[in-house]
Amino acid sequence: MKKIVIIGAGAMGSAFAVPCLDNKNDVTIVGTHLEDNLIESINSNNHIHPALKTQLPKEIKFERFEKLQNILKQNIDIIVCGVSSVGIEWFVQQISKNYKKKTPIVLLTKGLSIVDNELSTLSDKIKNLLEKEGHSEINISAIKGPCLAAGLANKMRTGTVIANKNLKECQFLKETISTNYYSTEISEDINGIELSGAIKNIYSMLIGASEGLSNPKASKDIQSKYFLNTAASLIHRSISEMVEFVSNYGGKAETVYGLAGLGDLYVSAIGGRNSLMGKYLGEGYLYNDAKEKFMKDITVEGAQLALEIGPRILEDLNSKNFPLMFSMLNTICENKKLEINW
Repeated sequence: MKKIVIIGAGAMGSAFAVPCLDNKNDVTIVGTHLEDNLIESINSNNHIHPALKTQLPKEIKFERFEKLQNILKQNIDIIVCGVSSVGIEWFVQQISKNYKKKTPIVLLTKGLSIVDNELSTLSDKIKNLLEKEGHSEINISAIKGPCLAAGLANKMRTGTVIANKNLKECQFLKETISTNYYSTEISEDINGIELSGAIKNIYSMLIGASEGLSNPKASKDIQSKYFLNTAASLIHRSISEMVEFVSNYGGKAETVYGLAGLGDLYVSAIGGRNSLMGKYLGEGYLYNDAKEKFMKDITVEGAQLALEIGPRILEDLNSKNFPLMFSMLNTICENKKLEINW
């Protein structure tokens, strides 16, 4: 039995606790300073998570943020990052106060960042921030793949990939968290895994735009019936660009064809917040208008990522090699109508 602490009580962190518990681990979820009400709601409402709309096992302990440091002072075997990408610096500030050498950090968060005007994976960002706080021998793994939180919370068969430059660490985590419904592969290509898991959100918006892009002169009824030819073409072109992107930033091309790339792109493109935003963009809405009118209080990860890394990517890369990505980055960052040069 391992003692696992998950920081962040959102949908994914809470769902991840289920296979961890089923593999006979001691699991505690600690909410952020913004999640006190969520924690109270879960504890007082029969462990029903409002975002997952699922009753979670009573053995999973939900604690308020005020208890985090006392919990981290204990002999913790694994620390899991379940906060959003914008909360990474906050996460590091919290664990830095009581981080012990070589304690495994598991990154569930998908995203990329700009650090010192360069593109950075979130695992590198965490490592660099911890080093600035005086820590050494930092052990970070990333888990990525086609995993919708509600499905995992209800024990639907799910496959993900664990990445760490040290495969022994991957194997340790695999043995600790895998179950008969939560299967895990291992990879030393942590760069490729993180890059793939992040940028697929941008491409899933493009695929979500398939209906509107299929034939702008056709009626919406015709578009909705016959857009799959267009979607298939966009999936093919998206994967090709993802391979080029991941290779450009130090990842392995074959990683894109695995769970963190093609697998995750599929589940994001067939439904979800990114593809829904893409649908509105394909219908001709400007990003700012679509966000305000249809998704005002909904996080769209692909759009957030575009705004975070877009300006840097537009300078780093050649538009001829990434026509789809450049189209979406310009659409989001400059609030332009989505147009693709077919």
